[in-house]
Amino acid sequence: MNSPVARTPALQTKLPTVGTTIFTVMSALAVEKNAVNLGQGFPDFDCDPKLLEAVTAAMAAGHNQYPPMPGILPLREAIAGKMQALYGRRYDPANEITVTAGATQGIITAILAVVRAGDEVIVLEPCYDSYAPNVELAGGTVVRVPLTPGSFRPDFDKIAAAITPRTRAIIVNTPHNPSATVWTEAEMRRLDELLAPTDVLVISDEVYEHMVFDGAIHQSAARFPGLAARSFIVSSFGKTYHVTGWKVGYVAAPAALSAEFRKVHQFNVFTVNTPMQHALARYMADPAPYLELPAFYQRKRDLFAEGLAKTRFKLLPSAGTYFQCVDIREVSDLGEAEFCQWLTSEIGVAAIPLSAFYAEGFDQRVVRFCFAKKDDTLRSALDRLAKL
Repeated sequence: MNSPVARTPALQTKLPTVGTTIFTVMSALAVEKNAVNLGQGFPDFDCDPKLLEAVTAAMAAGHNQYPPMPGILPLREAIAGKMQALYGRRYDPANEITVTAGATQGIITAILAVVRAGDEVIVLEPCYDSYAPNVELAGGTVVRVPLTPGSFRPDFDKIAAAITPRTRAIIVNTPHNPSATVWTEAEMRRLDELLAPTDVLVISDEVYEHMVFDGAIHQSAARFPGLAARSFIVSSFGKTYHVTGWKVGYVAAPAALSAEFRKVHQFNVFTVNTPMQHALARYMADPAPYLELPAFYQRKRDLFAEGLAKTRFKLLPSAGTYFQCVDIREVSDLGEAEFCQWLTSEIGVAAIPLSAFYAEGFDQRVVRFCFAKKDDTLRSALDRLAKL
């Protein structure tokens, strides 16, 4: 008897417009060309040794099996304490805080929990590249609203015009990746007023919450009762403690929203790395590491900006995050993507085109650098950029 012919069934992709991310492409090119990688957003320096010691201690103490589905209670209590101290809202650790496998998992879980087929989700462009595919995987429709070109501030007239009876949620990101813009208190209040008569939910991506500069403060959705009541607030230990590879974050939301969130969470990751959770809970007892983070990154921003000011790049404001955007029009006639390829290959510094953060590839001749690097790394990049 003949065996059947092996055949892989044809598959209709759920994400027809998605390919390899620009971050993967540029990082691979940076390795190939031995370039200084200021493209992908992760530190090249180590975290606090005390945090590593806490992980080792947790493993030695036997914390190596499954933790509770929403995360260990000491960590959720530490998160609740931090949010109350910084933002004035008390989240119940038992029912309103969930530890996630990074912020990206938190975002897609929130979307899958509340978005149904035919629902619309407003996305403010340029934006982090997971937002739109997450909505599409949930069967929703992405409604793209541009931030104001140049300033990247929210245009509330355009946001208001985008809201329909089918709008289920809006995704807000401050401090903003990629533009490094920080929303003001007035802008958050305007969003609160706009959404008040609606049932629109907010997914508030606040992973850079501890990187706000020049004496400003982070305007978390948790500060505003109207927004907090309708928001999933997402943050990242990886960003805050320089351990992006750990992939640990959290989501805070009212109990009713958290209950729906956890229904999805338990079936897409169930729970999160146990010894890391114990280590983070112990480490959070001292608030200094995150309270000192704004000054830490502001110094790096200023070091990098001082060097860039000697080039023909035009610096855009960097009010938060660990990104610096620059206008390239005085440097090159190339478009953003071509310029980043050329810069990596010929000058030896990798950057990311802002057009990669727009669905239609809107090219405004702006590229993004990451300054979450050792001072020596930044100086090496600046030495190469001085050739421009």
